[in-house]
Amino acid sequence: MQRIKQFSIIISIFLLSFASSADNTKADTPPLIRYNSIHHPTIAPNGMVVSQNKLASQVGADILKQGGNAIDAAIATAFALAVTLPRAGNIGGGGFMMVHIEETDQQFALDYRELAPELATRDMYLDANGDVDRQKAWFTHQSAGVPGTVAGMYLAWEKWGSLKWKKLIEPAIRLADKGMSVSYDLGTNLQNRLDRLTKNPITKQYLYKKDGSAYKAGEILRQRDLAKTLKLIARKGAKGFYQGKTADLIVADMQANDGLITHADLKNYQAIIREVVSGEFSVQGAENTADNYEIVSMPPPSSGGIHIIQMLNTLEHLPLKEAGRDTAEGIHLLVEAMRVAYADRSAHLGDPDFYDVPIEFLTSEAYGKQIASDIDQAQARKSSDVAPVSIAKKESPDTTHFSVVDKFGNAVSNTYTLNFSYGSGIMVKGAGFMLNNEMDDFSSKPGVPNAYGLVGSEANSIAPNKRPLSSMTPTFVFKKNAQGGKDLFMVTGSPGGSRIITAVLQNILNATVHGLNIAESTHAPRMHHQWVPDQVFVEPGISDDTVEELEAMGHKVKKVSTMGSIQAIQVIDGYKYGAADPRRPDAEAIGH
Repeated sequence: MQRIKQFSIIISIFLLSFASSADNTKADTPPLIRYNSIHHPTIAPNGMVVSQNKLASQVGADILKQGGNAIDAAIATAFALAVTLPRAGNIGGGGFMMVHIEETDQQFALDYRELAPELATRDMYLDANGDVDRQKAWFTHQSAGVPGTVAGMYLAWEKWGSLKWKKLIEPAIRLADKGMSVSYDLGTNLQNRLDRLTKNPITKQYLYKKDGSAYKAGEILRQRDLAKTLKLIARKGAKGFYQGKTADLIVADMQANDGLITHADLKNYQAIIREVVSGEFSVQGAENTADNYEIVSMPPPSSGGIHIIQMLNTLEHLPLKEAGRDTAEGIHLLVEAMRVAYADRSAHLGDPDFYDVPIEFLTSEAYGKQIASDIDQAQARKSSDVAPVSIAKKESPDTTHFSVVDKFGNAVSNTYTLNFSYGSGIMVKGAGFMLNNEMDDFSSKPGVPNAYGLVGSEANSIAPNKRPLSSMTPTFVFKKNAQGGKDLFMVTGSPGGSRIITAVLQNILNATVHGLNIAESTHAPRMHHQWVPDQVFVEPGISDDTVEELEAMGHKVKKVSTMGSIQAIQVIDGYKYGAADPRRPDAEAIGH
């Protein structure tokens, strides 16, 4: 009897221990794993880096593991992408960085967009007939704006970095100097653009084999002149790029090829910290409850932040949730909101240092409500019947975006670009990096669409030392909490030229209105409308039945390949959920 009693006690202890272990496992299990979904994000308790290239994501994650903060990891990721993703990662382009500092609950908008050189003129791309000379605007040294990436990264480090500057550049230097294994994506991409890129002998020398053929997957690509340029930046900071040997190489290349950038342009370049744009967005829940969000995004010369808020203000007054996701009714509401936003973009957006952008009006809740009231919920309008509001008084698909959140709660949303894939296709002799062709993002001739069909006005005309308008939309979403404060909920952004804004909008709506996890939100099919041309572009995944219903409502629908490449992070109960867009094969979320 005693032995049975002892055995019972042992069993009881074992069961209690098992239950305790099970409870601990349950407590340690991340709060959002949906086994009824086929789309699962990468989950980490500390930090997360999501970029379009797995090597660059690993570089950023390693910096987080070494005690760096989100800004440190973002800088390291950006320089790594300049090596691993030559079609968009860059030191010869520019972009925008959104920074969230958790300790002080502050958000900053860092503008390191390219500048028009001092020698730029309003009509510099018009031929004798007054028509835009696309070849000159796209594929010559005169298409390059003064690069901003290095200045932007250095300013971010000076303001918020915690590790030594040199340490953040060293991984990129190793990748360039020792070489990297070419991925299937990069090999295919270089092969597909062989004819365009090998027209420039310097580009051919740097990115192709000696016989002029493209590297195949698994072969090693070394970029030793780029490594030398990065070493100068590591040793001397921004001065290592804008002054000294690298600056001499840039200017010599410009002078030999009728380019415009001078030593003075480089020396005088400055990145700018601007005031963010923000807006409120409410999603109705059950029993008259609501989830309330704050959207914080990039101000002009990005158009993205303003129009994200404008469209959310509009959609808040429309039955988007009831209409459903990827239905004709839901897409119709999105189209009509997008149509007005892009019409307004054509007339009212430009560099705020040169043009008084009506930010307060365009992002006002009253204007959003007015737009919603003008929308017929059953019938499409024609873009010719929608004009930019009167106010009294293709960026490239190969832009790239990355998102970072650290264990402290700090976050970075960064989008930067060369404009076209591989920019102008021209690399700087001796320096090993690609020149941008961002000057095409100006309105070379007001009213005439640029390479991506976007129409501009005098607000975005060319002028010396002016920044071209952009669609890049690095964005934070905060969720209001019961204590009256707000918690970081999403970090998002995308490449895609004119389609960036609508890709980011849908990513936000999928997570907030439709309740999808960040992987589902990122993987879901997308649509796009930009006022002109008057077409609804839809990705694979939008059903033929839905297309037929949209056409019956009066829309012109065009099926296209994938749009955008969202790299996003969601934060829930301290856990970081990363989603790399499957539309880009080398993209990856890496956490720790």
